[in-house]
Amino acid sequence: MPDNNTKKTLGILAIAGVDPYQEKSGEEYMCQAQRDHFTEILKAWRVQLHQEVDRTVDHMKDEAANFPDPVDRAAQEEEFSLELRARDRERRLIKKIAKTMKKIEDDDFGFCESCGVEIGIRRLEARPTADLCIDCKTLAEIKEKQIVG
Repeated sequence: MPDNNTKKTLGILAIAGVDPYQEKSGEEYMCQAQRDHFTEILKAWRVQLHQEVDRTVDHMKDEAANFPDPVDRAAQEEEFSLELRARDRERRLIKKIAKTMKKIEDDDFGFCESCGVEIGIRRLEARPTADLCIDCKTLAEIKEKQIVG
């Protein structure tokens, strides 16, 4: 039985219909084949997110009704509110995907923005928009917890 991290990785890879990248012996990190692999994943992910947005718009048009009962109306408004919040998160993710694809084009993808080390193929397959290595991300989360309390 795969662990949760494998399930997450397979989820993103499944969206793109690709297998985990198999590094070849002596292959340079973020060579063209690896960049192509991540471009394919990011494009498929972006398409899937756009489809979700379209589905939400269609759902809201189809389900929009002026219920005379205030409880029914409130329930529908709450449902729509939750959907719109989810779409807003996805909209921000689409922007992050575009930023990541630009980094691939600029040959600046796969390296930590904080310390410059390789982020790693498996981490990027789990979260293709990652811009920090696991150590810097962990430190950032610790600092955030200290600030937030």
